Amino acid sequence: MSDAKTEVKQRIDVIESSYEFFLAYAAQGRTTDEGAKSGADLRDFLSKLESALDGLADTVATAVTGEEPADAWDEMIAVVRRDAEASLCSVRLVSARSGISSQLIDNLNANMHLRAVLTDLFLVDELVG
Repeated sequence: MSDAKTEVKQRIDVIESSYEFFLAYAAQGRTTDEGAKSGADLRDFLSKLESALDGLADTVATAVTGEEPADAWDEMIAVVRRDAEASLCSVRLVSARSGISSQLIDNLNANMHLRAVLTDLFLVDELVG
């Protein structure tokens, strides 16, 4: 497996595990992340998610270089780019808050762009093997 394909899979794992952690955090009913171990974990997951989303489409593009049909892959990469960039904006905005409530994380998890990029990546993962 190429380095780029491995990196795509690693980014998918980070995005998926972040989403799952956010589900658990949202269920805690916290008004803030300050002072709680889960709050420190939350900040760590947000940071990892930001890194996984930043430059994601370029990594996918590298991983699928030479794959056919090239035009369809170009279109799919454009979709991943839009969804990842929109998700990244939301993640950065949430991360900048001094206190992050469970409700805010629930809303982040419900963000259609974050869900879209996750499902985009499930499809890409299956296609690139």
